[in-house]
Amino acid sequence: MNPLEIALLALAVVGLVVFAVLFFRERSRLSALKTGLQRETERVRAEAELAAKTEVLKQRELFDQELARGRSETEEAQARLAKREDALERKLEGISKKERFLEKGEQSLAERRGEIEKKEQEISRSLEAERQALQSLAGLSREQAQSLLMKRLEEESAAEASALIDRVQREAKAQAQERSREILVNAIQRYASEHTNEHVVTSMPLPNDDAKGRIIGREGRNIRAFEKVTGVSVIVDDTPNTVLLSCFDPIRRELAKRSLEKLVLDGRINPARIEEVVKDTQGELDKIILESGKQAAYALGVHGLHAREVPLLGRLNYRTTFGQNVLEHTLEVAQLCGTLAGELGLDVQLAKRVGLLHDIGKALDHESEGSHSSVGAELARRCDESPLVVNAIAAHHGEVPPESPYAVILEAVNKISGRRPGARKESADRLVKRLQKLEETAKEFPGVREAFAFQAGKELRIMVDPGAVADREVAKLCRDIARKIESALSYPGEIQVTLLREFRGQGLAH
Repeated sequence: MNPLEIALLALAVVGLVVFAVLFFRERSRLSALKTGLQRETERVRAEAELAAKTEVLKQRELFDQELARGRSETEEAQARLAKREDALERKLEGISKKERFLEKGEQSLAERRGEIEKKEQEISRSLEAERQALQSLAGLSREQAQSLLMKRLEEESAAEASALIDRVQREAKAQAQERSREILVNAIQRYASEHTNEHVVTSMPLPNDDAKGRIIGREGRNIRAFEKVTGVSVIVDDTPNTVLLSCFDPIRRELAKRSLEKLVLDGRINPARIEEVVKDTQGELDKIILESGKQAAYALGVHGLHAREVPLLGRLNYRTTFGQNVLEHTLEVAQLCGTLAGELGLDVQLAKRVGLLHDIGKALDHESEGSHSSVGAELARRCDESPLVVNAIAAHHGEVPPESPYAVILEAVNKISGRRPGARKESADRLVKRLQKLEETAKEFPGVREAFAFQAGKELRIMVDPGAVADREVAKLCRDIARKIESALSYPGEIQVTLLREFRGQGLAH
């Protein structure tokens, strides 16, 4: 072989080797790529399966939640239906009791009508007999006999009417007191509330007496700035580790107390910092007031309140009347109204709504003219409350006539809550003035000699002149005095009026 052929053969061998190397390398690369594609495909498939399983679980959870919600709504609907059935049963029972009471009343009226007719017949026969006897024996004219008989008849009729009225009143009062006492006792036993005493001054404890100097500031600039921003007077005296916050507005006083606590705890007290802290505290207090109103409505199950009514209810938590917390009083009144409405077969939710809103005017009475009843009724009217709610609020202190049973229930329950022992405080001056007015009212009647109020005004004993008041007039006079006290005076609970007439005869034996 010549050198050229050898070179060509070597070149061919080299090319074949290079081709083989490249072929096997490409084949290895393609094999690796295929393996990578298979792994990627398996990974994508695994991720797709995981995503599908996750979606299935998510849909299953949503389905379970919807199913649970549906079950909950079904149970609530069943509970509401059960409550409505109970209310209907109580209403039917109340109607049955009223029907039985009316039947007894009609029977009693029929019996009394028969007695009156018999008495009228007896009186007619007696008049005719006496007229004939007087004409034959005394020689009186018909007109003279009639005048004499009419005078005697008036005296006898007045005595019989007084006795009949007294008996009817005792019977009616016994029945009414027995039934009302049963209802009220059942209602009161189902609810008990706590009462707090609040004054116009709040005591603010301090960690040490050095804090007093920081509160006052240089030349009193801190305390002046604090009083200007909060509207509360800060009293710094010799009491150790204590300052007093004085203001007639309990919400301002609460704002000042919270702000001062933050300032003392922070240690940085200056006019700018005071304004900043008071502003932040005001926002927090507004949230607390709003939450208090929501909690009060939620506790009673009263829904659909106007957006303006809720924070006003919360403000009542910082208002007191004769030492009684107004919000606690409101909750108690609402619960008792609902209980009494249930006993009488009325709308329990409407009764609770009336009780919850009856004192809402106290949150605005310092901003508007008029009593808290009229202010609250006007607010309820503007908040689209029903006419029954508006009238009950306006009438719960007797300023306007009640137009529904809910107004009557509210007036009675308001007196129970505010005037039961321990609920409110009454100053000695007010008590003395009330007792004096009670005695003076009784002395206005002719024939009354003396009047004495006992047991903090719960009992009134009256001494009458036996020469001016006859025995048959005692019951009528006692009733007239009681009616006068009801119309002229405002007092808690009931007043027992006892009228005493005593005639003494004296003689001297020698």
